[in-house]
Amino acid sequence: MSTTATTPSSATPVVPPGRDLVVDLARVFCVLLVVAIHVMMVGIAVDDSGAVVATQPLQEQSWFALSTWAGQIMPLFFVVGGFASATAWVGARRRGDDAGDFVRGRLLRLARPASAVFVVLALALVVATAVGVDPAVLDVAATGVGTPFWFLAAYGITQLCVPLMARLHARRPWSTLLVLAVGAVAVDAVRFGTGVTSVGLVNLAFVWLFVQQLGFAYADGLFTRTPRLVLCVVAALGYAALVPLTTAGPWSDDMLRNLNPPTVPLMVLGVAQVCVLSLVHPLLSRLMSTAAARAVVFAVGSRGMTIYLWHLPLLIAVSGVVLALGGPLPEPATASWWWTRIPVWALVIGLACLVSLATGRLERPPRALPTGRRRASWWSVGAAAVLTIAPPFDVMQQGLDLRNAIAGAVCLPFAIWLLGRSRPASRAASSGATSARAASGRAFSDRAVSSSDQATKG
Repeated sequence: MSTTATTPSSATPVVPPGRDLVVDLARVFCVLLVVAIHVMMVGIAVDDSGAVVATQPLQEQSWFALSTWAGQIMPLFFVVGGFASATAWVGARRRGDDAGDFVRGRLLRLARPASAVFVVLALALVVATAVGVDPAVLDVAATGVGTPFWFLAAYGITQLCVPLMARLHARRPWSTLLVLAVGAVAVDAVRFGTGVTSVGLVNLAFVWLFVQQLGFAYADGLFTRTPRLVLCVVAALGYAALVPLTTAGPWSDDMLRNLNPPTVPLMVLGVAQVCVLSLVHPLLSRLMSTAAARAVVFAVGSRGMTIYLWHLPLLIAVSGVVLALGGPLPEPATASWWWTRIPVWALVIGLACLVSLATGRLERPPRALPTGRRRASWWSVGAAAVLTIAPPFDVMQQGLDLRNAIAGAVCLPFAIWLLGRSRPASRAASSGATSARAASGRAFSDRAVSSSDQATKG
């Protein structure tokens, strides 16, 4: 989730050639909006008996469901993630990396920052349990803290599929989108027809891969080439389609409820959101031409994963400190409480940035393997993938508790160790594989880079 780089002698971000800074801005916007929404969702108070009570003021508002049609930006998050994955895959192929090298790097960028969070949360839950914190309070706090972890599982699954999906996009882009869309509809039909919610977990692949493919298309220049009138019509139709889908159809009008497991409306929302992003791209591109905007986007974007993973633990920790010190806590959902959300949001972002001073290096791209070396084997990469995805997947299903916190604290560091293993490869074999990989898929690579250049020029 990093953005532009800086030179050792200057704090001004240096923009790599062909980089679409609007994508970086969109990613930062998504992260900050997620933090804002969660700050408004968590209400902590003490009742007349002295017991700590946790509520969800934002979700209790009558207008909340409709607001999620604009506020549910996870499809956009996966669109810009698809753009980043497409451009990273192009760069990997040009370096001569194979699919295993690419997957290794993408998994490391998830596992490294996530491992730190799991270790800290496991220790915190062990200590809280040992000192006798009320189990009910601890369960509510832990469940809330683990809410964002579903993203690690879903995004990890899409990253495993990038090499395959990029090839399919290069050969049959529209057919690939159609198959994914039909698959998602079929899964939802079985889920709602049988009442077995767990069937919907298959859409972790179909829905998010569909939205990721939209990011590939964005990188490929499809939306740049599309007339603005068509983009307006498609965006309007996308939002309009949510009305029959959530009234006559089986889906909820609350896009948050449509998130886990993901459902068809999120695909529709993704199409609308990528069209809107394309429409406002010229305006946002002019904004990103200013040094101030680039500096802010770099400052937040280079800490994006840290802010995303740590904001809820920090919010709960701040609330706990205020409670322990007997400090004032406004009644949730009152006017004074709503006004305090702004400084609380800023405080959480600031604390996350402070945390990044210790954990920021975990977000940096992993070092490339030395020339002539490659992954130990596909089995080790596959095992590392399971170890990286399984703990957050379990949290997504069961909620965070001591058991899966410890599992994550053990599995993720082990995955990092597995991904760090390598064995020598013969120079001739490495050279031959490099040539073969560089020769294949040039159409997608060239279109993606050309599109990125055009987008950067605004």
